[in-house]
Amino acid sequence: MIIGIGVDVVDMPRFAGSLVRTPGLAARLFSERELNQPGGKGENTVSQAARFAAKEAVAKALGAPAGLRWHDCEVLVGERGKPYLEISGTVLETSKEQNITRWHLSLSHDGAIATAFVIAENV
Repeated sequence: MIIGIGVDVVDMPRFAGSLVRTPGLAARLFSERELNQPGGKGENTVSQAARFAAKEAVAKALGAPAGLRWHDCEVLVGERGKPYLEISGTVLETSKEQNITRWHLSLSHDGAIATAFVIAENV
């Protein structure tokens, strides 16, 4: 059963500008594991923008409760480049409260927009 869905879009040039204007922002938004994934660091902000959109989409799928921490939702790359979510802390607690047992994630980008779509499911 689907418990929640979330979608978010990020304007990549705007996001890149935020990273430049705010030193340390990437470290506040992304864990070390995320930053060490392909596309995690460097000039290319496409992957970072998509990961940020995914974190926002997860929050929306959970109903946007207060107190979620950025590092408690990691967007990682699995086999064959497939992205997946690894949750802990505040996001895991909220997921358990809502009986969420499985997450589905899709990321995309085109032009200047990165998009993430998330489904929270109880199976």
